[in-house]
Amino acid sequence: MENVQPFDHAFLNAAGLNRQAVFNLDDLPEEVAASVRPSRASGDAFHQLILIAHAGRKLWESVKASGIDSENPIDDFTQQTVRRWFAERQPQNRYEILYPGQRTIGLQRLGELAGWHHPAPFMVGIDKEWGSWFAYRAVVVADTGFAPTERIQSESPCASCHHKMCIASCPASALQEGKLDLQKCIDYRKQPESRCKTTCLARVSCPVGSSHRYCDEQMRHSYSISLRAIQHL
Repeated sequence: MENVQPFDHAFLNAAGLNRQAVFNLDDLPEEVAASVRPSRASGDAFHQLILIAHAGRKLWESVKASGIDSENPIDDFTQQTVRRWFAERQPQNRYEILYPGQRTIGLQRLGELAGWHHPAPFMVGIDKEWGSWFAYRAVVVADTGFAPTERIQSESPCASCHHKMCIASCPASALQEGKLDLQKCIDYRKQPESRCKTTCLARVSCPVGSSHRYCDEQMRHSYSISLRAIQHL
């Protein structure tokens, strides 16, 4: 690609959106490309996809400092930050935020393509550096000219784990087969005396990346959202 644009990692990193990967849309597998194609209104203007995630505690600190008081403060802060990033650092480029939004996008599949994501028994992606303490925050298509990001090559930390503490620590015995029995997990979390209402004891027990573990407030926020969702199942 001619006239490659420099990617301003510092702006996003400072906000806590500290993982970014760039893909050319034409290079994505067809099943992935089909889910992220831009709206018709944009025509063929967009030819790159930018995947943005957070890892560790910085994003939550930034969200709290922003003073955003809404039902989904992390999503709202993320969208505000992405818009500011384009307005201040990429004003010449057009873009469309696909996620957060109404589309169903395979975030974990994109994470696999970036080399960020390995499956863990407790159904949260895991990385050898950050453990499970990261999450996908934005998917953007744009008419940018960034150099595509090379895929990170790494093995899953679960492959060399002999202790399997996550399996032993699950109070619902939902990981006994080495993968999540979702119904057991849901049934346990719904119980009045559940110890996993606003956390996941299996996830917390995992030693990988434990120094990046979310603070209790962020854990309560995230797991309260999922608990409200499963209470209607």
